[in-house]
Amino acid sequence: MKSVAVLKPGSVGVVEIGEPEPSAYQAVVRTRVAYICNATDRKLIEGHFPGIGAEMYPLLLGHENVGIVEAVGAKVRTFKPGDQVIGGLLLGSPDARYSSGWGGDSEYVLVSDHQAMVADGVADSEHGWDEIYQIMTRVPEDIPAETAGLLCTWREVYGAFSDFGLKADDDILVYGAGPVGLSFCLFARLLGLGWIGVVDPLAQKRERARRAGADRAFSPDDPELVRLPEVLGRPVDAVIDAVGQESIINAALPLIRMAGSICVYGVVGAATVKLKKNRGPYNFNLFMHQWPTRIAEAAAQEPLLEWIRAGKLDPELFLTGQYPVQQAADAFAATGSPDAIKTLLRF
Repeated sequence: MKSVAVLKPGSVGVVEIGEPEPSAYQAVVRTRVAYICNATDRKLIEGHFPGIGAEMYPLLLGHENVGIVEAVGAKVRTFKPGDQVIGGLLLGSPDARYSSGWGGDSEYVLVSDHQAMVADGVADSEHGWDEIYQIMTRVPEDIPAETAGLLCTWREVYGAFSDFGLKADDDILVYGAGPVGLSFCLFARLLGLGWIGVVDPLAQKRERARRAGADRAFSPDDPELVRLPEVLGRPVDAVIDAVGQESIINAALPLIRMAGSICVYGVVGAATVKLKKNRGPYNFNLFMHQWPTRIAEAAAQEPLLEWIRAGKLDPELFLTGQYPVQQAADAFAATGSPDAIKTLLRF
């Protein structure tokens, strides 16, 4: 089968490997579409994802896919052939030549039946259980595959609202108008938050943020940004760093209210963060959300499906390019385009 691999840092190709063999609690899924993750996938391609050393390359890539169940193991009860599912992976590479960089950009992947493992009392590491099994879920057939794939991003972001303690009427400023920043903006509007601002250096992405519901979109050098509490008439309740940079954290500190929050979403590449705490109020919260909280992520699916069916989530706001899997290298190159948000691979 075909699988997208990082052959070495900086080099992406499509390779042929054997098909995966399911365990008793796993189902085999034939992939229909997969999205490129601008954060995790790009870090893996560039060779600087934390915890993934040079010895791990070459590795199989991807973790945002949608497919159809073709076969199930003897103890699988949650999935059946014909089901549309998201979150399939190759946590153990079926080919000894390649490590697993989650391996979701493959023609065939595996989903594990978390619910059956819990019911049978085997949801633990001794029996091969992994916390990521909680988000391998069925998506009803009325949801198009291209939209279902965006749930991989949308569920994580929706779940972060509870991790960050964001609530109705909070004023927020979001740094970054990529897939995560746009999702925060869109969900904040739908959840009844107050004033929503977005910061991004690219005019195209600032316009997308306005379409997603932002009240104001700033360039990083906008003089009104540093005077935001004065311009707005009050400090904001929270700043969301959807990029993951020390410079953003420190730039945000003067903008939040007393006991406000700096909310960092995503993996921060640096091992240490130097906090200029004197720039902020005496009391403030610093949240580092570098990995999804799986329970919250899984619980996000149902309210998101309601929004999708109500026409409140437009996948066209996010989809900016699509390629056949054979052109995976071109697809990853396209993610560097100034207007790129989410790029789709078709299998």
